[in-house]
Amino acid sequence: MTLTEIGQRAKEASFAIGKLEADEKNQGLLAAAEALLARKADILAANERDIDAARKKGMPEGLVDRLLLTPERITGIVEGMHQVASLDDPVGEVISMKKRPNGLLIGQKRVPMGVVGIIYEARPNVTADAFALCFKAGNAAVLRGGSDALESNQAITRALRAGLLKAGIPADAVQLLADTNRETAREFMRLNRYLDVLIPRGGAGLIKTVVENSTVPVIETGTGNCHIYVDESADFNMALDILFNAKTQRIGVCNACESVLVHEKIAKDFLPLMKKRLDEKQVEIRADAASRAVVGEFKEATEEDWGKEYLDYILSCKVVGSVDEAIAHINRYNTGHSEAIITKDYANAQQFLNEVDAAAVYVNASTRFTDGFEFGFGAEIGISTQKLHARGPMGLLALTSTKFIVYGNGQIR
Repeated sequence: MTLTEIGQRAKEASFAIGKLEADEKNQGLLAAAEALLARKADILAANERDIDAARKKGMPEGLVDRLLLTPERITGIVEGMHQVASLDDPVGEVISMKKRPNGLLIGQKRVPMGVVGIIYEARPNVTADAFALCFKAGNAAVLRGGSDALESNQAITRALRAGLLKAGIPADAVQLLADTNRETAREFMRLNRYLDVLIPRGGAGLIKTVVENSTVPVIETGTGNCHIYVDESADFNMALDILFNAKTQRIGVCNACESVLVHEKIAKDFLPLMKKRLDEKQVEIRADAASRAVVGEFKEATEEDWGKEYLDYILSCKVVGSVDEAIAHINRYNTGHSEAIITKDYANAQQFLNEVDAAAVYVNASTRFTDGFEFGFGAEIGISTQKLHARGPMGLLALTSTKFIVYGNGQIR
């Protein structure tokens, strides 16, 4: 099937999906989720083939973890789909309605975007997550995953389509591009006749390519160079627990901590404790001169380290003299994703919240919470680091547009 044919089928499906009532969409979602569970063995077998191929190619373990599916992760995907089904349907919500002096009633209501294209890398859970959110918001989804996850993505898509058909809904509500070569991807980015929006999910290289080459409007999801600033009043045990979680719970995700800043007044006491705690996971720490003066085993950081998303057991570390210096450093090197301060000082916490330029800013909590499921959106379509239309974890509202609805009784201009 050609890309044009895929686009045509998606556009036709979008008109049918856009007319579905909330109950009908929920029944479709639950049927698709049930089909995923019924075909779990097939999906895991397909994923095992992808994992074997990835390891033979020497894929880093942090990226292999992104690719890996387990029975527990499939259960999590299904739970996410159930949660999306339980959410309020945003489509048809009237946002405003005002009467003009000439008697016209002018309002706005939420409508589906239409056809949403997703380009993503080796994370097969995105296949189900993206479908669920797009479908609940009344959209058709055309998915282009990475070659490393092709077998997993195909198995998941087959299950989703089977579930939709069982519910009496067009299977073309979700389509997967089987051709993963770069030229097909570039052609996909120019399918503006059929795609209403394109969302890239992946590394900096993928996002840059999509932004620079797409003729379809793009919602930019960003990489995550996330910081934790340990203020002078921080509770050490809290700071160590949060930092350990944010850095090591899952290293291959965009909301993992990649850099820590420590106030100079506590550096002498805190940094040795930090090293001891992170040694439990053999985390390599690349630090500035002030940090290395306290812990000589730290490696020397380069300028490149301050802006690096490692996706590995590596952390950059810098000593700062104030909350102002911490904020300035973060705003210079961050990617607009997630930033955290550990402090007991209310004024410093508020200043950090107000002045740090990021989609999610935390006080005394791990950056790992920047996630659609954790924020109560169900699955997420991605985490937007841009400032137009959507920012942060993108749930259902980010996948709708609006239109004006105007009621008159014969007015002419």
